[in-house]
Amino acid sequence: MNQCKMIIESQYFGCINFYAALAQNKQCIIEQHEYFLKMSFRNRCIVVGSNGLINLTVPIDGGRNNKQLMKDVKISYADNWQLQHWKTMVSSYAKAPFFEYYQLELETILKRKHQFLLDLNMEILFWSLSILKLKINVNFSDNYITQYANPIIDNRNKWLPKNYTDNANEFIKYGQVFEERLGFKKNVSIVDLIFSEGVNAVNKLFS
Repeated sequence: MNQCKMIIESQYFGCINFYAALAQNKQCIIEQHEYFLKMSFRNRCIVVGSNGLINLTVPIDGGRNNKQLMKDVKISYADNWQLQHWKTMVSSYAKAPFFEYYQLELETILKRKHQFLLDLNMEILFWSLSILKLKINVNFSDNYITQYANPIIDNRNKWLPKNYTDNANEFIKYGQVFEERLGFKKNVSIVDLIFSEGVNAVNKLFS
């Protein structure tokens, strides 16, 4: 882990490379003054089910085309998406070696009605960092800066649903629940790694 400071967007059960980037830095700035970007991991994640990849999306109040700052984005509860996400997590990871150790905490997070998307994402972030035993100094942006200069590393929008499997040499390999049937699925949600590896997950981030 180095002394660099990184700025990055918040993610909903962020992808594994998102957490690998966090693991390489002691300081992190979460961007909150950007305009919400649709088709990103800010309100979605990808998990691995028995039949392949599953996209889970947190619905946004006012619709995803409603232009607003990330810090102001509210979650919609018009549909019971929380129950759907929880059932998907159970069906996908019930047979994972370490799911039982974290399922109660996961269920609690998913069933809590956060008003703002950023608050939900931050609870997930700190929960994940706690399991991974990563001590990261996390702060929020004070304003929006288009381009950062050294020594701040700008990883905003580095991993998006359209390109998260690019750069194959960066992918972290571990045993997945349905790997024998589906093959290895790259850079999916951090929960896939945590439920598969438990406390050893953090070592995979540095491999």
